[in-house]
Amino acid sequence: MFKNKTILVTGGTGSFGQKFVHTILKKYNPKKVIIFSRDEYKQFKMEQSLKNFEVKLRFFIGDVRDSERLNFAMREVDYVVHAAALKQVVAAEYNPIECVKTNIIGAENVIKSAIKNEVFKVIALSTDKAVNPVNLYGATKLSSDKIFIAANNIVGKKRTRFSVVRYGNVVGSRGSVLPVFLDLKKKGENVLPITDIKMTRFLITLQEGVNFSIKCFKIMIGGEILIAKSPTIKILDLAKAINPKSKIKIIGMRPGEKIHESLCSRDDSKYTIEYKNHYLIKPSINLNIKSSYLKNSLNEKGKKVKQDFEYNSGTNKDYLNKKKIEKFIKNYPI
Repeated sequence: MFKNKTILVTGGTGSFGQKFVHTILKKYNPKKVIIFSRDEYKQFKMEQSLKNFEVKLRFFIGDVRDSERLNFAMREVDYVVHAAALKQVVAAEYNPIECVKTNIIGAENVIKSAIKNEVFKVIALSTDKAVNPVNLYGATKLSSDKIFIAANNIVGKKRTRFSVVRYGNVVGSRGSVLPVFLDLKKKGENVLPITDIKMTRFLITLQEGVNFSIKCFKIMIGGEILIAKSPTIKILDLAKAINPKSKIKIIGMRPGEKIHESLCSRDDSKYTIEYKNHYLIKPSINLNIKSSYLKNSLNEKGKKVKQDFEYNSGTNKDYLNKKKIEKFIKNYPI
């Protein structure tokens, strides 16, 4: 699929972007991979780590807020992964306008540039925070999801199609709790901070997120939200697995946090289709795309979920117990 094709990744120097680019270069044979991001130092470090592939790499300093620069970078591009976003929940609460500029206006700029340059397929990365959002970050990502879905109605006769990929907490990414706990253990701290003993989260590794996104490029039709099935972990269990001897300090929930997260809301159950390894939420608006979304290009078949179905980390049946968590931590490189 990616052979001799050009792929652009916004936010390409982030945790997901780096893993995605490494995977594409090593397992596929693209013509060119464009990393579009704001931080020149991160681009320099990434370039150093990919010396063997430098002939296929292009680095663009730019911000998704800058439509002109984005449009310039997207010339002759076949596929776009939109991973650029302001993601820190608390920071977004205190800097809402900045979050809106990047996560909403930036999304609009990506769409306009993709249509203008007749990109083939565009995938926007979403988050469980976008489902029934209680924080500013989640609200901006919900807005972004809606914008990308509706974009399929404004392409006209051009070939561009837009879809959204959604998953939960990425283990080991910058800002995630696992490296924080491991760092405290390494420093000899005997107290681990927990916001709430009942808190649960969906868990996915960076590589799993990348692999799912690549698969989504193959199966996407346009207008759908594709959701990776993932196990649930209790944050308290994670802390105990990392350091059984440590004491637990309850510090309280931060602004905008939930006890449990959802990847499919109950309100979307009438649009939700279950596949073996993922869920698909059909567009709730009429698009210029004729499909039932019940079968994909890999001949996988889905079925409609029951009314009032919700994919929630608190009720998810796929649960990581202590033994599974310990195995996971042991095999996960940090």
